[in-house]
Amino acid sequence: MKDNMISSILRINKIVGVISRCYSTLFPIFKAMKQHRKLLIVGLLLFVQMGIVRILALFPNAIEQYYSNGIYPFISKGFRYAFGWLPFSFGDIMYAVLIIIALREIVLLFKSRFRNIKRFGIQILALASVVYFAFHILWGMNYYRLPLHESLHIDHEYTTDELLQLTEELIKKSNDLHKELALNDSTAVDMNMSRSAIFSQTINGYQALKEQFPKLNYPPNSIKTSLLSYPLSIMGYSGYLNPITNEAQINGLVPDYRHPVISCHEQAHQLGYAKENEANFIGVLSTLNNENVYFQYSGSIFALRYCLNDVYRRDKELGKTLRDQIRPGIFANYKESRDFWDGMDNPLEPLFEIFYNNYLKANNQPDGMKSYSYMVALLVNYNKTFPTSI
Repeated sequence: MKDNMISSILRINKIVGVISRCYSTLFPIFKAMKQHRKLLIVGLLLFVQMGIVRILALFPNAIEQYYSNGIYPFISKGFRYAFGWLPFSFGDIMYAVLIIIALREIVLLFKSRFRNIKRFGIQILALASVVYFAFHILWGMNYYRLPLHESLHIDHEYTTDELLQLTEELIKKSNDLHKELALNDSTAVDMNMSRSAIFSQTINGYQALKEQFPKLNYPPNSIKTSLLSYPLSIMGYSGYLNPITNEAQINGLVPDYRHPVISCHEQAHQLGYAKENEANFIGVLSTLNNENVYFQYSGSIFALRYCLNDVYRRDKELGKTLRDQIRPGIFANYKESRDFWDGMDNPLEPLFEIFYNNYLKANNQPDGMKSYSYMVALLVNYNKTFPTSI
């Protein structure tokens, strides 16, 4: 009897000890939660938002009608009016300030020997929740709209013969433009345009397309050179759209002949075409339909490179035959880009590529960077419907 009583007392002591240790461990967390209750609630809403986005993604027709062609055009125009007139990127400054604040908080965390780790974690979660909300409501829901071939009512499959027809047309167009713009058949084309002139003329191609593609109503203009061009180069980006401020920006360090097509590509993002392959397609269309021959050249050889690579994947010998028909000066321009990016090689490049590939997959582009080839399908089938547009 006495032994049982002692045993019971020992068990009770153990239970009390466990409860005491749990309390001592969890009390600071509960205390931090109480002190930062509002931040914690905001942070936990991140998971609610993620669920809502996944559900909405199941209804691309509704997103196309009510978001991409409903509220988003007003959001986009509003931000372009608000920030487009600035000669510098407000979004870049915003990013720089946020990075500085984040670094300061990390330094303070280390100085405090991680005593404020719980508060820091709650703040990070809350910030992630706010950014996630802003990203999707201001631009990101466009990732879940109808695929472009469906909204254009064109096919997304194509035969090798149809690919060859478009590739040959692009070779002829590119050769003719190169002959007009270059000193001889072996020299690269030099862009005889300032960046500001390029930015001011990007709208012309969109205006020319409006009859066939009424949704490409671009004004007002908001395109500028990124203040973070070197970091963009290190990460392998030719440009980007700031989804919070809706500023289209190009990497000012890339070869000049690329600037027109990059500018038009980023403006396609502004118009709500979030997927890279679709923005590539619209960027090419807007350059090819621009009255400026430098724009046409930039878009033509960009599209040609994609089509030629697709031919090579299907038939290497045929690809070599087509390659021999291209003026050497066009390859000299391609080499400018290749040399530029080779000069930016760094140990972190594979990490940036993995990050961007996963970003594409997370935003309704399951093939990741391979999904860029969808642009060729759009070009081939659009060319069948509107043969004078390419």
